[in-house]
Amino acid sequence: MDRWGSDEMMSTRKFKLRKIVNDIPLNYKFLLIFIVGVLLPVIVINLVVTDRLSDLIKAREEQNLDISIERARKDIHDFIDGGVAVSHALSSDKMLYEILDRKYASQIDFYDAFDEQLRNRVTSYIPVNNQIERISIFTDNPTIVDGGNYHVIDDEVRASDWYKLWKDSQNPVFVAAYRANQASSSVFTAPYLSVIERMDYFDNYDHYQKLLRIDIDLNKIYDVIVREKDYLDLYLVNERDQIIMSAQSGYQTGTTDAYPVFKLSAEDKEQDVHSVNIGTAKYVKGWRLIGITKGVRITNAMNEMRLYVGIVAAGITLFTTGFIFIMLRSYNYRVKRLARHMQKVTNEKFDLIQIDEGRDEIGGLIRNFNKMTGRIKFLINNVYKLEIQQKNLEMERVRAELNFLQSQMNPHFLFNTLNAILVVCTKNHYTDVTDIVKSLSKLLRRLLSWKEDIVTLEEEMVFIDMYLKIEKFRFRDKFEYRFDIDPDALQYKIPKMSIQPLVENACKHGLQAIDGQGIVTVSAYVADERLRIVIADNGKGMELERLKEIKKAVQTEDESGANIGIRNVYRRLELYYHDQVRFDIVSSPQQGTTVFFEIPIKFLSGMAG
Repeated sequence: MDRWGSDEMMSTRKFKLRKIVNDIPLNYKFLLIFIVGVLLPVIVINLVVTDRLSDLIKAREEQNLDISIERARKDIHDFIDGGVAVSHALSSDKMLYEILDRKYASQIDFYDAFDEQLRNRVTSYIPVNNQIERISIFTDNPTIVDGGNYHVIDDEVRASDWYKLWKDSQNPVFVAAYRANQASSSVFTAPYLSVIERMDYFDNYDHYQKLLRIDIDLNKIYDVIVREKDYLDLYLVNERDQIIMSAQSGYQTGTTDAYPVFKLSAEDKEQDVHSVNIGTAKYVKGWRLIGITKGVRITNAMNEMRLYVGIVAAGITLFTTGFIFIMLRSYNYRVKRLARHMQKVTNEKFDLIQIDEGRDEIGGLIRNFNKMTGRIKFLINNVYKLEIQQKNLEMERVRAELNFLQSQMNPHFLFNTLNAILVVCTKNHYTDVTDIVKSLSKLLRRLLSWKEDIVTLEEEMVFIDMYLKIEKFRFRDKFEYRFDIDPDALQYKIPKMSIQPLVENACKHGLQAIDGQGIVTVSAYVADERLRIVIADNGKGMELERLKEIKKAVQTEDESGANIGIRNVYRRLELYYHDQVRFDIVSSPQQGTTVFFEIPIKFLSGMAG
């Protein structure tokens, strides 16, 4: 009793909900459909897509920032490594050691050695290492002449920043950032970034101290830092956290102030800070590249994304609004016209709805309404009996036409053959055409007398032979035919006229369009417990699309068209043997056409003998 009461309550709720929905006017229904089914999903999808794209943009920008700082780090590291490589090469130059460790009697002796060995020995490395600005070799050998790339270690050198930094360092190769007087001026200072290495590779050339200093072109490093300014504000920081170079301050030429220490401002702390070590080698240990993100880049990317998504959402909303309006107008207008005319019918006014009703369901209702009102008027005007008489007369006329069509015989083949006989006989003065006339007479007699629908394959092949003799007579040397018949297959019975339409089709469509000799081959044999009959020609064949059209036409119920002969053969075989018969057509352009069908022997064994 309780369950019955619960089911009744649920049914009552469903009925109330359906009644509420049915009572809503069509205009409001379509408006609700638009809001709930279109506008609301667009808004929700817009919010979800925006949130998801925001995450993707942030992730993409983070990846771009990592790529940017790594690209700059690698380039700077390559510049320094290139300088170190040149330093190692010069430090292992035995000839250079020997000349620098030699004691010269006079300046002329040094100049002679300079011209012979030293002039281009150092500078030859610069063209292939364009990040190197200058290469200098320092020695405390007092007999060499100070100048060019070779310098004497004097008190001024020992008091310089770079020499002090090298002295304090414990590494054999040392990268130093410092300030020194410009080579062209003793007043203005300039920043330097140098690779410094002690030349002590050969122990037997250690009479004098020798130092190698390779100055890196700071413009090259600055170009790398400025190149990435769209992504990051980069700072090149040494092991003492001093800012050697940055995109904002450059490398500070013309000042004697110490390098500033890197310290994040309050504003920078709110940004995303990236920091990577320049390298793992001892000579760059502690050197870092620090990048501070530019929030405006991510903000611009987010704004562009939101603008794009907003435009797409607005476009979709406008399009769907217009579409819903057009659909609603088409629906509402015709429904109202139909309702008004139905109201007229209740008042015995049978006016037709004179509008473009369309092809949808409402159009179908309007057409049916017009038919109904027209028929009611017709019946009211007492013409119903006259219409029945006219229908009966129409049926009789159709029946007579069908009987006439059934009794007709297409004389096309007969006329062609007789005309061919007449032309040949007249032209060549033939007097004896007995064989061809006999074949034609037998063929026509068989066509006109249809006693049995099932005949043996042997009888069918005799008929095909007569038909092909006539075709041979018509086309002479342009036509030839062959038989390949297994004697064991002749005993089986098949539907009458199931081969001739296929042979005729091969002669008519396959061979008449070719220039050379046409050959039709008819084969019949038993294989795999099936009787297989094949009709092949070497004619023009057909394209794949045309072959598909013919196969589709053969398997449809439409009995009209140019393929009715093949269609009738397939239909009769299907009626006799259902889905057990295999029927197919194979053709290629300029390769001929083959039509074959197979019938299981078990369906033919009772017909044999």
